[in-house]
Amino acid sequence: MTGRGKTATPGVLIGVLAAFLLLGSGGCDSNRDRPVVDERGDAEGEMQGMHPDVEGRRVELSTQELEEFGVKIGTAGPGMLKVHLELPGEVVVNPDRLAHLGPRVSGVVLEVRKNLGDPVRTGELMAVLESRELADLKSTYLAAKERLALARSIFRREKDLWKQKISAEQEYLQARQALAEAKVNLRSAEQKLHALGFSETYLADLPSHPDVSYTRYEIVAPFDGTVIAKHITLGEKLNNDSEAFVIADLSSVWVNLSVYQRDLPFVHVGQPVTISPKEGSLEATGTISYMSPLLDEKTRTATARVVLANPDGSWRPGLFVSGNVTVDAIEVRVLAPQTALQQVDGRPSVFVETEKGFEPRPVKIGRTNGTHVEVLSGLEPGDRYVTFGAFTLKSELEKEAFADGDDH
Repeated sequence: MTGRGKTATPGVLIGVLAAFLLLGSGGCDSNRDRPVVDERGDAEGEMQGMHPDVEGRRVELSTQELEEFGVKIGTAGPGMLKVHLELPGEVVVNPDRLAHLGPRVSGVVLEVRKNLGDPVRTGELMAVLESRELADLKSTYLAAKERLALARSIFRREKDLWKQKISAEQEYLQARQALAEAKVNLRSAEQKLHALGFSETYLADLPSHPDVSYTRYEIVAPFDGTVIAKHITLGEKLNNDSEAFVIADLSSVWVNLSVYQRDLPFVHVGQPVTISPKEGSLEATGTISYMSPLLDEKTRTATARVVLANPDGSWRPGLFVSGNVTVDAIEVRVLAPQTALQQVDGRPSVFVETEKGFEPRPVKIGRTNGTHVEVLSGLEPGDRYVTFGAFTLKSELEKEAFADGDDH
């Protein structure tokens, strides 16, 4: 082969022409058969067939270009190769922060103040019902309270008369019995209203309330959350077993991961887990807080639970996710991220930083976990190499190779 920039002699041209005639009309691919020439001028890769040696080929990029393309450079060295398990899972509502709201008495819906997806605060009014049943209970309570006051007054009078020997003992005993019955009746009416959610303060102020309020029943939020279901409309009659709203506190969610039988020995409570959705760049780290003691009869899997903080609502219940559980760690001599590897001339290679640019260097790969690899040879501790953005350098290398081919 002649060097670039030199004029071929007539003898060489005749030899090349003769070789061409001997090859016949089949010809050859000049780019395929042309050996790779590095900057030292020695032809390499001629014996490699379809995979010529890549050593000597370099890519030069300025600091500005490296930043523009997002290329990151690191130093090769030892590390812990983590062995992972990928577990399928699903984000679900935290059932400890879920409430099914409905009226505790039957009534007709007068107001609906919340819709699906609305946020609610503790004690916030969500709907108002008109209930005859509630009016009867309040009336019964007020009547029992008046009867108790009357029974207490009669008892005091009869007690004084009996002590003064003015009235018979039997009348005194009857008054005492009537007082006891009045107390029981009032307590019963009071407990029924407490069961509907009315406080002692409310009952104490009830005699001063306007009559129109006796039929008013309010549905309020028990805690801060979001309305995730609504089954109530204006004018609808609801019974005391009807469900009007479902609210959930989505500031934290559960992730239920399915653990197959073969993986059960490696998964346990307390292990860190990286959660990511099937699609998108969302990612969070949690800890396994619970392992089900039984296997599901249909899927033959156990459930591993991870509780995730969800302050911005990014983790939506129903989202399918994967849980990456670290079950072991192996120390290796050179550990590199998968993003550093590129196929150059059919061989796994990394781009090593040299004084004259970035040189693709073939490497031998050992164990891998999907995100990192063990480098057995080709990359030594202390070498500076591209850890992220190697594809950009590969593209530049191919451009240069294509340009060199055109020169021939």
